[in-house]
Amino acid sequence: MTRKKFSPEFKAEAVRAVIESSRTVAEVARDHGIGSETLRNWVNAYRRDHPDELPEISEPERAELARLRKEVRELKAEREFLGKAAAFFAKEFR
Repeated sequence: MTRKKFSPEFKAEAVRAVIESSRTVAEVARDHGIGSETLRNWVNAYRRDHPDELPEISEPERAELARLRKEVRELKAEREFLGKAAAFFAKEFR
């Protein structure tokens, strides 16, 4: 099996399509006809080489991130409680 060779311009275009949009790596890879892991490697390499070019988080995104983090904390606490309750009732009914 032979490896495909991609031009630097093609790689840059595919990476830019991921970084500058809200599309996933898989979507962009499918549109460009390449493997998602290949594109993910290119994106990770770009981000390593250009750490200062990460996009700023807008205020609405910052608020949503805070809301989602709070929700994750609450869900983890609920899951922990339900696990303890299940263990308690399982012990009671033996």
